[in-house]
Amino acid sequence: MKTPAPRLRFLLALSLAGVIGLFLGLGTHTFTYAHGLSYFSNDPKACMNCHVMREHFDGWQKSPHHAVATCNDCHTPRTFFAKYLSKAENGFWHSKGFTLQDYHEPIMIRPRNVAVLQQNCVECHAQIVDDINTHPGDPQKMLDCLHCHRDVGHGPIR
Repeated sequence: MKTPAPRLRFLLALSLAGVIGLFLGLGTHTFTYAHGLSYFSNDPKACMNCHVMREHFDGWQKSPHHAVATCNDCHTPRTFFAKYLSKAENGFWHSKGFTLQDYHEPIMIRPRNVAVLQQNCVECHAQIVDDINTHPGDPQKMLDCLHCHRDVGHGPIR
């Protein structure tokens, strides 16, 4: 196989650099426009960057958990790596949904995030639920906190 002529290699490298630059530029602009750094914080106002979360934020402010828990306390795993992996995954799906306007209205929690939420409920309230949590780790048999307490985090169901 012949090696491409130096001019062709230069044009290929220039094209590749242009494509990479375009993606980096668009990514940087999008990240800045969407206040991307705010999602690395623990500030609940970051969740309001998306207008569809306004009701959830307002509900949280009136909820029993307002004084003791932020969005991350309930909606992300506890360990550092798992927390930021979850934030990255959710950030991708949120960005996709809001950019393409193909998210469910009203916004719904995904099954993987329901599992995180359940685990965090049980961990925070271990002293209370220890006697009734007879099947920890088995989602088929374990009691679902949200079944009875759906309005605790964000106020009454709309």
